[in-house]
Amino acid sequence: MRELRIRVLAGVFVVAGVLSWAGARLWNSVGTLPSVPLAAPVVLALIAVVLLATALSLRARLRAQRERRPGAKGVDPLMAARAVVFGQASALVAALVSGVYGGTGVFLLEYLEIPARRDQAFYAGFSVLAGIGVVAAGLFLERVCKLPEDDEDDGGPGAAPAA
Repeated sequence: MRELRIRVLAGVFVVAGVLSWAGARLWNSVGTLPSVPLAAPVVLALIAVVLLATALSLRARLRAQRERRPGAKGVDPLMAARAVVFGQASALVAALVSGVYGGTGVFLLEYLEIPARRDQAFYAGFSVLAGIGVVAAGLFLERVCKLPEDDEDDGGPGAAPAA
């Protein structure tokens, strides 16, 4: 499994933001722009909390396992792999959603004198912050579950010759 790169997440965020900003301008010129739901930042924050709790739990269990504490509950490798996939998928989706809300929020900055648009801009801003929290928690979870480097992959004594 490949490690998720911050550049990829930043690229997804920027592209989604630019497309969302352009789409919001177009949509607003044709009709009424859909509102940013109040639940968006709440749901993203809940996902960040779940990811962080999972990472902290796995980190504690892995530390206890490494230190060979009596009664330490081990971590199933398949469960750790699923947690990493959950963290990576959450980070990618959060980068995309944050970009969409970020682009919409930037568009709404032009209309802060209208109370409803101001509220929507705040919701979009909080959604971006919560999305950044999801990305950070997903990357932390990935880092917790990362295996130590193998010497065999770097051309160590048991490595096969390169073709």
